[in-house]
Amino acid sequence: MTALSVLDLSPITADGCAGDSLRNTLDLAQHAEHWGYKRYWLAEHHNMAGIASAATAVVIGHVAAGTKTIRVGAGGVMLPNHSPLVIAEQFGTLEALFPGRIDLGLGRAPGSDQATAYALRRNLHADVDQFPNDVVELMSYFGEAEPGQQIHAYPGRGLDVPIWILGSSLFGAQLAASLGLPYAFASHFAPDQMLAAIEIYRTRFRPSAQLSKPYVMLGFNIFAADTDAQANYLASSMQRAFVNLRRGTPGKLQAPADNFFQSLSLSEQSLLQNIMSCSAIGGPDAVLEKTQQFIAKTGADELMITSQIYDHSARLRSYEIVGAMQKQLNGKD
Repeated sequence: MTALSVLDLSPITADGCAGDSLRNTLDLAQHAEHWGYKRYWLAEHHNMAGIASAATAVVIGHVAAGTKTIRVGAGGVMLPNHSPLVIAEQFGTLEALFPGRIDLGLGRAPGSDQATAYALRRNLHADVDQFPNDVVELMSYFGEAEPGQQIHAYPGRGLDVPIWILGSSLFGAQLAASLGLPYAFASHFAPDQMLAAIEIYRTRFRPSAQLSKPYVMLGFNIFAADTDAQANYLASSMQRAFVNLRRGTPGKLQAPADNFFQSLSLSEQSLLQNIMSCSAIGGPDAVLEKTQQFIAKTGADELMITSQIYDHSARLRSYEIVGAMQKQLNGKD
């Protein structure tokens, strides 16, 4: 059975503000819980005018406090930006407040440009190559204390906070496999190495205390609406965001535009087709078919659905359509 979950960047729209976005995030989470989604993740990005989830742990607390059963977590925390002890304390606090509902996904990218990454780093020598050691250190703060251990995470020590490894290349797949952790691949914006990463992860996986067999989650864009034409129109906001990012002019999420894709150069069209190749855009029937094909191709244990849609009501409708097809996606009437 393939579970469905939600990835939210808490997008700030051109006519909105961060407060509006964070209130919409909670509203979407409450609806997602009602529609049967398994978990709701928020991502760490910095110096991005169109993303309100920079203080990821704070937003997770906001969402968890306003929901009851859905798991809430980070997809992910960019660990090179932080001390492992601080993240253990933050997520230990969240787990103490919302027991059995908190996930911690870890990535090694800065989630920002190099200048911002420099401003974020905990010291001048922080290095993404230190990521595996930082993950192991972080995991140690949640386990039982070792003899002579001087540093402890309170809250955190002894709490069950599932740790995930996130990635968009083969590195994360290898690390998740060696540590026996669940693996989430960012195929919703970096699909090129997806199949190779899945193969490496599943082939090299070593069982651990957290996980007995491989578990793969894949990012997947869905823009669902009542008609194919409406869905393609809604998807243009995400297309505009990708193009603006590549042009070096990122900003707030823009309103959808008619015939946006056709207005682009051939090189930009090709770029978008590659970036968004792991996507389902259309009415209910088209989205169901494309999502079923993706699951059959990858054998994903879980899909992390992202829908960067400008209008909040349209975004709710997209997730509602997908939520209603969960039984069909898993071969049930």
